[in-house]
Amino acid sequence: MRGVGGGGGLGAPGRARWGGSGATTPRSLSTGSSPRGSDRSSDDGEELVEVTLDLQEDDTIVLRSVEPAAAANASANASSGASPSVMGWGAEPTPPPGAGAGPSRSRSPAIRRTSSHRLLQFSQELKAGVSRAKQISQDLTKRFTRTQSRAALAEPPAHPPSGIESALAARAERRQRAQLDRTKSTAQRAIKGLRFISGNAKASNNAWIEVQRNFDRLALDGRLSRADFPQCIGMMESKEFAMELFDTLCRRRQMQSDHINREELREIWSQITDNSFDSRLQIFFDMVDKDADGHITEAEVKEIIMLSASANKLARLKEQAEEYAALIMEELDPEGLGYIELWQLETLLLQKDTYVNYSQALSYTSQALSQNLAGLRHKSPIRKMSSKLSYYLEDNWKRLWVLALWIGIMVGLFIWKFIQYRNRYVFSVMGYCVTIAKGAAETLKLNMALILLPVCRNTITWLRNTRAARALPFDDNINFHKTIAAAIVVGVILHAGNHLACDFPRLIDSSDETYGPLRKYFGETKPTYLALVRGVEGVTGVIMVVCMLIAFTLATRWFRRSLVKLPKPFDKLTGFNAFWYSHHLFIIVYISLVIHGERLYLILDWYKRTTWMYLAVPVGLYVGERTLRFFRSGSYSVRILKVAIYPGNVLTLQMSKPPTFRYKSGQYMFVQCPDVSPFEWHPFSITSAPGDEFLSIHVRQLGDWTRELKRVFSAACEPPMNGKSGLLRADENTKKTFPKLLIDGPYGSPAQDYSKYDVLLLVGLGIGATPFISILKDLINNIIKMEEEDEASTDLYPPIGPSKASVDLDTLMRITSKPKRVFKTTNAYFYWVTREQGSFDWFKGIMNEIAELDQRNIIEMHNYLTSVYEEGDARSALITMLQALNHAKNGVDVVSGTRVRTHFARPNFKRVLSKVASKHPYAKIGVFYCGAPVLAQELSNLCHEFNGKCTTKFEFHKEHF
Repeated sequence: MRGVGGGGGLGAPGRARWGGSGATTPRSLSTGSSPRGSDRSSDDGEELVEVTLDLQEDDTIVLRSVEPAAAANASANASSGASPSVMGWGAEPTPPPGAGAGPSRSRSPAIRRTSSHRLLQFSQELKAGVSRAKQISQDLTKRFTRTQSRAALAEPPAHPPSGIESALAARAERRQRAQLDRTKSTAQRAIKGLRFISGNAKASNNAWIEVQRNFDRLALDGRLSRADFPQCIGMMESKEFAMELFDTLCRRRQMQSDHINREELREIWSQITDNSFDSRLQIFFDMVDKDADGHITEAEVKEIIMLSASANKLARLKEQAEEYAALIMEELDPEGLGYIELWQLETLLLQKDTYVNYSQALSYTSQALSQNLAGLRHKSPIRKMSSKLSYYLEDNWKRLWVLALWIGIMVGLFIWKFIQYRNRYVFSVMGYCVTIAKGAAETLKLNMALILLPVCRNTITWLRNTRAARALPFDDNINFHKTIAAAIVVGVILHAGNHLACDFPRLIDSSDETYGPLRKYFGETKPTYLALVRGVEGVTGVIMVVCMLIAFTLATRWFRRSLVKLPKPFDKLTGFNAFWYSHHLFIIVYISLVIHGERLYLILDWYKRTTWMYLAVPVGLYVGERTLRFFRSGSYSVRILKVAIYPGNVLTLQMSKPPTFRYKSGQYMFVQCPDVSPFEWHPFSITSAPGDEFLSIHVRQLGDWTRELKRVFSAACEPPMNGKSGLLRADENTKKTFPKLLIDGPYGSPAQDYSKYDVLLLVGLGIGATPFISILKDLINNIIKMEEEDEASTDLYPPIGPSKASVDLDTLMRITSKPKRVFKTTNAYFYWVTREQGSFDWFKGIMNEIAELDQRNIIEMHNYLTSVYEEGDARSALITMLQALNHAKNGVDVVSGTRVRTHFARPNFKRVLSKVASKHPYAKIGVFYCGAPVLAQELSNLCHEFNGKCTTKFEFHKEHF
């Protein structure tokens, strides 16, 4: 084999000859054949090939392509010039035949020297490339021989080109256009793509040190097996993909063994962490091209789709791999040659964004951003602090004044009782112990009364619709309930602790003379410590402390969410059931509290025993609420209309809506199933819109009650039939009877006030999307009704223009009294983050319906699947290409199966809020979050951050499940 030009040539086959001073390192180098005359082979009869190399800054040599000269000449004839088929992307054109070595050397930079092991690697890769090039050359020779034979049999001497020639010519022309379209900007974006190791830090020296440690731990006799390779490089979550990568790199090095040593691991690591996009693209291409013939067939595309789907836990994508492989071949192989090449795969990767035709409403200009972020400029430190303080007060003033009032009342009661007992005789006997105990007791009376009010759900729901909602933070009712509970714990410690550890011992140790004035309270004989504890006051106090201790402990997150694992039978003490039933110990607590308050020490007059006065109104209100719920749940008889069980252990129930059941989007209701438990009621967000003729809820299996609910309804469902969906379904036409269901509600939640905001940003985590589905449907329905009313009013009441000189009084009154529907919200952005592909089935029909009705692009929906590796990762690269292609061709997302495009990994909410703020300056944006607490703090902090930077006002609301 001979090489001509490029600053250095290739000598004898398998041996490289290097020259030059190494002043600069060319990024690409093409060495081509130098035929003598019209011959296409060298003097020794070997096939001539063209080799394209990449020389890296760290003296690494990357073999980009090895192609036969015959194919190069054929392409050149077809495209009338230097063909891209004989040049690497970005390579310098090969000199024409007959060009001297001198001019060529003067135009090409010198080549740097490299180490011997690099030459050895290059030599091995070059041999593999030569053998592959020979096979390609033989295949092309056979094809052209058959073509020429058919052409020779044709009668006319000048005949139109055959099918294969036309196809090859068309592909060569398309390849030349693709090379010209590869702009610098797209190449820069491509550098970030096709990462085999996620994250920038993974490719650093520290990462290699970690890989070396794994090698030392996993290697046997200094050699690492193929099975341990994924764990060694940190790709255990996608083990099959890692082993396929191992096979590909070994195949390129012509290694037959399933074991590698440390030096070979270093070589492999340097290749998969290479910063060159072309190098990574070649590795990815070789993973698909398993027979190493330079062509990718439809079967090979199907296989890599299944491998990528497995790495990203996309089971359904594997089932449709054949269909999607055909789609890719249809797009990349319009000539019908039956294979695709490296440049076609690269074109699809670099131009995937051109296939995306979904809404880009969040795009913004620098001008809009500068206008909205005007508040960030020219601010002194004092002004910045004052701005943050003002925004904090604006966001939290309701909470702050309620807490201040509550704390002020407690402090006032404590001081009042403290001074009262400070001035009594008992102070000379028991000292400050009795004043602190009595002061704490007074705050306990207040808090034991107040703790019931935040859980009076009907009262709070009613108050939400009154002017009281302007001043009271009803969204924080449960947080206030927990805060009061914490204050009760402190009060119990102060009250009981001072009595047991200080008051009683001082009383017992007092002299008879000192004890004399206290006989009317404790009896003629000075009591013992045991007698004081065994009295009615002591027993009721101990009962209350024990019951509250149990209830408070089982209400903590560790027990309520079963994070604490206890051995049987103590495992029954964890979970929602334990929390629910232990909280009903409050009945014993309040009975004991009333008795305890009637037998107080040191008070004889009944009207001075004020415990019942504190408790009368709250306890009466709470009992009334429970009575109302009991009778109302019996009157709300519902009929199950449809049942479906979706992937991810989600049960959806569709039921008839009682005539008197009125609710708003975002509200929730309680559900009871007597077949599961005749006492337990559980809250669930209503996913149907108020305008729907039915009620629906989605229940995810998160505990023992939901698990049993799914079981009893699964028994009523019919198994899937052949040709039908694999989901368990049932409706009212099913012969089986459904379990009975009772409902109670509706009850208010933060999301129900969505209509007071100009723009909505709805963020749902997993099953936390349920309240927002109803909001999106209601938003669309309301806007459609507004448009219909405007059209109808225009027909009934034509506008008064300058052409009308006067209007009669009757028409004027009808126009001015015309009812107008006011709806403040103009846009909504919905972000749904989930971990499982099957989760998208929960609201698949609803999301398609919303996308179809939303003709004005009011609602922008974004699905995020965290099980898929982020865009740019080689494990999800083909899925990203396929997704963009299928969405453009068919309007359907390959992951969710809906018209809403799915993004990969977690969303960058800082970027989301920035785009929303720039899109809607001076708007009031309601940010609603429902899901696990893990994301709530991040969103809350971002809202506060942007409130201090831009003219948009964010208000954050959260719900946990």
